[in-house]
Amino acid sequence: MGWLSELVEQRGAEALDLHAQTINPQFVKLLRTIGFDRRWARAEGAYLWDDEGNRYLDMLGGFGMFNVGRNNPRVREALVEALELERPGSVQLGVDVLPALLAEELLRRAPASVERVLFTSSGTEAVEAALKLGRAATGRRRVLSAEQGFHGLTLGALSANTSPEFASRFAPLLPGFSQVPWNDLEALEQELAREDVALFIVEPVQGKGVNLPAEGYLAGAQELCRRYGTLFCVDEVQTGFGRTGKLFALEHWGLEPDLVTVAKSLSGGYVPVGALLMSAEVYDGVFDSLPNAVSHGSTFAPNDLAMVAGLATLRELDEQGLVERSARLGDMLLERTRPLVEGSRVVRDVRGLGLMWAIEFEEPEGGSRTWKLLERIQPGLFSQLVVVPLFRDHRILSQVAGHGLNVLKALPPLVVTDDDLDWFVSALEETVTKAERMPRALVRFALQAARAGRAPRRRPVRA
Repeated sequence: MGWLSELVEQRGAEALDLHAQTINPQFVKLLRTIGFDRRWARAEGAYLWDDEGNRYLDMLGGFGMFNVGRNNPRVREALVEALELERPGSVQLGVDVLPALLAEELLRRAPASVERVLFTSSGTEAVEAALKLGRAATGRRRVLSAEQGFHGLTLGALSANTSPEFASRFAPLLPGFSQVPWNDLEALEQELAREDVALFIVEPVQGKGVNLPAEGYLAGAQELCRRYGTLFCVDEVQTGFGRTGKLFALEHWGLEPDLVTVAKSLSGGYVPVGALLMSAEVYDGVFDSLPNAVSHGSTFAPNDLAMVAGLATLRELDEQGLVERSARLGDMLLERTRPLVEGSRVVRDVRGLGLMWAIEFEEPEGGSRTWKLLERIQPGLFSQLVVVPLFRDHRILSQVAGHGLNVLKALPPLVVTDDDLDWFVSALEETVTKAERMPRALVRFALQAARAGRAPRRRPVRA
C-alpha cells in the first residue's frame, strides 16, 4: 500500500468535516440537510458505492462528465501509459504531437465549417475563448444569448447567462451582453439586424430544464447570423460526445456553426479538458500575424494527460458504440416514462434527446394548498419531493434541473444498461405516486430543507 492509499484510508471518513473546515461549509450543510451526506468509497461505470457497501445508480453523471463511465479502465490504461512514457509535454515554446492528434480527431468528427482548435481546461473557459475571439474576429462588441441558457460561471460566461441566482450578486457584469427569448427567431432578428452583434451563443438543447428547440429554430438562427454577419456559436459543453444520441447534438439539425465549445465528457472523467472549435475565418481574424500568434492560450490546457484523456475518450465512444447506445436507450427511456404525463396529476411533461432526459411537474388541476405553500417557500420545491426519496429510498442519484424549476433531470453515463433504466423507471413511478399525495412527513422535510437553505439576512453596515 502506497502513501496515498494509506492517507485516504486513514482520513477518508473525515471527508465531510474536512470539506466543511477547509473548502465550503455551506455545501456540506446542504448535503446534510437533504440527506445526501454519504461517504463515497468507490465508483465504476454508472454506479457509486458508499462506505457501507450500498450501490447507487448514478443518473447525475457528474453533470454530464462521465459519458464513458466512471473510472473507465481503458481511459485509465492510456493515462498510465502516458505517464510511463515520460514525455516532454508543455514545452511552451515548442509543439508536441498529442494536441495536434486530438485536434485532428475532433475536426474529423466535427462539421466542415470548423477547421481550427484551441484547447482550454474547462467548458466555461472554452466559452470565454469564443466570446473573446468572436469579438476580435468581427470587430464587434455585442454578444447575444438565449434566455434560460447556461454557459458557465466565469465573468464573461456569466454575462451570457440570465439566471439571477448566479449573476445578481456579482453585478455589474460585462457590458454588451443581451438575451433573446428561446425559440423566438423574430426577437433574434430584431437584435441581429442592428449589425453590431459579434456572436450568438446557444445550446442546442438547454441544460437548465432540458428545453428542446422548436422545429426550424436552430437552422433559422444560423441563417439569420449568416445574413447579418454574426458568428453562430453552438455550446456543446454538456450536449457533446454522444449525450443526445449523436456525437454532437448539432448533427440532429445539420448545423454548420462558426464556433463550437466542448468540454466535460471529453475528459473521460479523469483530466479536465475543453476546446473551442472555430472556422478558419475566425482564426484568421485573430491569429493574423506573428505578433498575434499567441493572442489567446492557457498554460495547462494542451497538457499531455488532458490530450490523452480526450483521445482515449473518442476511441472509447467509437469502439463501444456509446453514441448509438445513447440514442437507443434514450428512446427507450422516453417510451417508458411518457405515460406518466397521462397517469399522474402532477406530471406536466417528459422530454429528452438521447440520454439527456427530464420530467417536469406542475400543480394538480383544481389547485392544491400544499403545492402553493411549497412554491411560496421556494419555487420548484416539489421536485425535491422526488429527488430526495429517489436517493434515500431507491439509491438513485439525480438532480433538479435548475433553480426555481420543478424539473428533475437525468444525465446518466452512456454505459447504463437496460436493467439500470428499469431500476430508474420503476423507482420514479413509485416516487412520483407518493409525492403526488404530498404526505405530511415528506412535505415537512422539504420545508425544513428549504428554510435551512435560505441565505441569512444581511445586516446593514453602519457608518
